[in-house]
Amino acid sequence: MMMALAKSTSMPPASTESGIGGVAKKYLWTWEGQPVTVVYETLGEGTPVLLLPAFSTVSTRGEMGGIAKRLSSKFQTVTLDWPGFGESERLPLEYRSAVYHNFLQDFVRDNLKSPTAVVAAGHAAGYGMQLVQKMPQSVSRIVLVAPTWRGPLPTMGANQQLSGTLRQLVRSPIFGQALYQMNTTPSFLRLMYGRHVYVDDAKLTPDFIAHKRQITQQPGARYAPAAFVTGAIDPVGERADFIAYFQPLPVPVMVIIGEQVPPKSREEMDAIAQLPGVQSSVLPGSLGMHEEYADSVSEVIWDFLGTADARR
Repeated sequence: MMMALAKSTSMPPASTESGIGGVAKKYLWTWEGQPVTVVYETLGEGTPVLLLPAFSTVSTRGEMGGIAKRLSSKFQTVTLDWPGFGESERLPLEYRSAVYHNFLQDFVRDNLKSPTAVVAAGHAAGYGMQLVQKMPQSVSRIVLVAPTWRGPLPTMGANQQLSGTLRQLVRSPIFGQALYQMNTTPSFLRLMYGRHVYVDDAKLTPDFIAHKRQITQQPGARYAPAAFVTGAIDPVGERADFIAYFQPLPVPVMVIIGEQVPPKSREEMDAIAQLPGVQSSVLPGSLGMHEEYADSVSEVIWDFLGTADARR
C-alpha cells in the first residue's frame, strides 16, 4: 500500500548541482511502508506547469531548467527529481513501474490543486499519459518531448530473463557497484551522450561530462538507473498499451520529435504523432532535446499552452 505521508516542506532557494534557481521543497511519500523523501522545485508565479525529466542514469530536475526558466515568466513551474534519482532519496527499493505511476498520482493530488499542464520528457511520457487517464480532472493538457516507453536493453533486444539477471547483478553489494562504475566513467558517459542524447558534440565539454558523472556518484545511485536500463520501469509493456493512452485523447496532446533521434525511437514517436487529434512538431535534437534545445522546445510549448503573446 502506498500513501502520501505529509505535505511539502520548503528548503532554501536551490543552489545545488541539480537545482534550477527556484525554491526547492521536500515531499514526504511512502511506498509499501517505506518513507521516501522526494525533492522538487518551484520557479515563477501563476498557473502551475509540471515538468517531468526523462529517466536516465543522470536524470535530474536540472535538465528541465532551460524550459522552467523560460516558462516561469508566465507560469509557476514545478520540476521534480523522481524517487531514486537526482536529489530525491535513492533507496534500494525494487523499482518498477507501479512505484512511479502511484508516486506521480499522489504528488499531483497533494501538491497541485488546479488543472495543470504537464511537460514530460522521454520515459516520463508514459507516466504523464497514465496520469491523464487516471486523473483527467487534474491535467489540462500535456506535452511529450521525445517520448519513449521502452528502456535501453529491451530496445536492444534483451529478453526479460537477461534484463532481470543484469538488474540483480547491478544491485549486488560488491560486483554491482563495480559494474555500475564501469558504465558511468566519463568516457562512457560521453560516448552515450554523443550517440543518443545530444546532437552537438561541442557541448560535451569536460565540465559538462564531469557534472553528469557527479550525478551518478551519489549514495545508492545505481538502483533506480539499473531498473530503467533493464526495462523494469518501462511505463507499459507493449506499444499497443502505450497507444491506448491516446485513444481517445482525454486532453490536448502535443508531441515534440527530435530530427536526430535513433531510428527505433523515431518510429515510436512518429506512430504517436500520426494518431487522430495529436498535434506534433519536429525540431533539431535527439533524446536530450529538452535540455540541449530548451529554447526551441519552449517555443512550441508556449504556443501550445496558448500564451504566445505573453512572451513578447
